[in-house]
Amino acid sequence: MHELGIVTHVAKTLDELAAEQKITKIGSVTLQVGEVSGIMTEYFVDCWNYFKVRHPVLQEAEMKIETLPAVTYCEDCSKTYPTVQYGIKCPYCGSERTYLVTGNECLIKEIEAETEE
Repeated sequence: MHELGIVTHVAKTLDELAAEQKITKIGSVTLQVGEVSGIMTEYFVDCWNYFKVRHPVLQEAEMKIETLPAVTYCEDCSKTYPTVQYGIKCPYCGSERTYLVTGNECLIKEIEAETEE
């Protein structure tokens, strides 16, 4: 259920940006969401559609989601590999001395907006 908390944070961030930049309307928001972020994107969009009506600048904003692949780095062989496919164990050398490089992000990539004239 953390999707609603993230939606709340994104909406607050966009409200602040709108005030700073004199934005009157946001048409769309593109988020980059890591595939192992734990965010259920369908539920996230539902939360967005429910929550955005409380923010005048966001009322018509479409939420676009781009999924970022999860990539893990192996400290023993210095290679990267797809996290979801192989998990914590490196497919090249079998080491478990690995860490996630990308794939747990949730970033505002782009907004389409109208400003005051």
